[in-house]
Amino acid sequence: MKIIIVDDHPLMRIGIRNVLIESNLNAEIIGEVAGAAALLNLLSKKTPDIILLDIELSDRNGIDILHDLKKMYPQIPTLVLSMHLEEHFALRAFKAGASGYLNKKAYRTELIKAIRKIVQENKLYINAEVAEELARQLTDDPEILPHQQLSDREYEVLSLIANGKKVSEIADMLSLSVQTIHSYRRRIKGKMNLDSNAEIIRYALEHELVI
Repeated sequence: MKIIIVDDHPLMRIGIRNVLIESNLNAEIIGEVAGAAALLNLLSKKTPDIILLDIELSDRNGIDILHDLKKMYPQIPTLVLSMHLEEHFALRAFKAGASGYLNKKAYRTELIKAIRKIVQENKLYINAEVAEELARQLTDDPEILPHQQLSDREYEVLSLIANGKKVSEIADMLSLSVQTIHSYRRRIKGKMNLDSNAEIIRYALEHELVI
């Protein structure tokens, strides 16, 4: 089973690699990369059976990458690994084309189970936590939270503001203009009925959106 690991933390890549090597998957790690650009470059040369993708990378957001992978390599499944709770990114990840979503705090046995489900059975991997969250979000839940109404890009900008990034820094990170980031911030405030960055940060802390 050929696997590519995408994570910008070297220790995390080492940990995942060791789990795979010690498993009975007969796994071959054909690539370990730290970002989206390196992943796309690697995929032009090698074809894995599955990609293990961190949702938070230094050069691009994982949701953005999933959209690209779905268009460019629809035959290659992707298992998203994240420090975020299922309620934050699971539905967005599946809508963007992920074949599974797993919290990084999951046991190694669940990682192996997810890979088997996706590659060998050609099915989506949805654990109990993700299933519960998907069911809740896909219904007309009157208790849906304000941040769950944001677009993927708006949510990304919200997360970066909540983590203390300045508008200029966010613009550089997302390769967008400062004015565009200001526009996203205005839309976020309008949708969430918030008046300032301080309120955005407070909301993010209250809802555990900050890593």
